[in-house]
Amino acid sequence: MLTLLFVVLVFIIFGKLLMFALKASWGLIKILFSIVFLPLILIALLFMGLTYLALPILVIAGVISIVKS
Repeated sequence: MLTLLFVVLVFIIFGKLLMFALKASWGLIKILFSIVFLPLILIALLFMGLTYLALPILVIAGVISIVKS
């Protein structure tokens, strides 16, 4: 009986820790993408001659950042 209680509590605790880890990593990925990867992708598109694709992405990102702030 104590073993069953122990197993249930361990699953509850590690389940909460797993959810916390997923939330923390999702926030980190969003920050990393918006600060590092998006500018690098836009610069790469510009150098590859895809200005017609990079410019609308830049405008959409600008509008989203203005609306959020």
